[in-house]
Amino acid sequence: MSDADSPWLIVGLGNPGPEYAGNRHNAGFLVADLLAGRVGGRFKAHKARAQVVEGRLGAPGPGSRRVVIAKPMSYMNLSGGPVSALRDFYKVPLERVVAVHDELDIDYGALRLKLGGGDNGHNGLKSMTKAMGAGYHRVRFGIGRPPGRMDVAAFVLKDFSAAERKELDYFVDRAADAVECLVEDGLERAQSTYNS
Repeated sequence: MSDADSPWLIVGLGNPGPEYAGNRHNAGFLVADLLAGRVGGRFKAHKARAQVVEGRLGAPGPGSRRVVIAKPMSYMNLSGGPVSALRDFYKVPLERVVAVHDELDIDYGALRLKLGGGDNGHNGLKSMTKAMGAGYHRVRFGIGRPPGRMDVAAFVLKDFSAAERKELDYFVDRAADAVECLVEDGLERAQSTYNS
């Protein structure tokens, strides 16, 4: 399979289990769920310890892109193993891997897209980079900084606040749009449209 035929691997980062479902740290899962709906698929268990949906993003026709949308079922800090195994299974070049994750250093709801870079203390990215190298795309979903002296780990493992939830669907939708734009039109177009 040539690189041109290989799918994109879109990975929503989060923690499995109902107790984590509404956490800020699970922003990536929320975006992955929405994208799965857009391709008309349902998540199925994969031997790589992940839930996956295969489908196509974009308008029907030659311009649509083959995608594998994945949610690692390891915990966040072990995401690299399942992602690396999926990448091998689907033969995805590193630059066609997209990690969608929560980001403390960006205001709530703001987005930033980039290729490569550091992990900024994010354990999911740290694990992915250790497993595969840093040359994958990131769609960074802003969750803002914790108030006062609140511990960062406690903050990311708390649910979005009532005020945040009012806008959450809109921001998740926008992040999913950004992922589609990245896959269909490339990083520069996606950055100029969605980086805020």
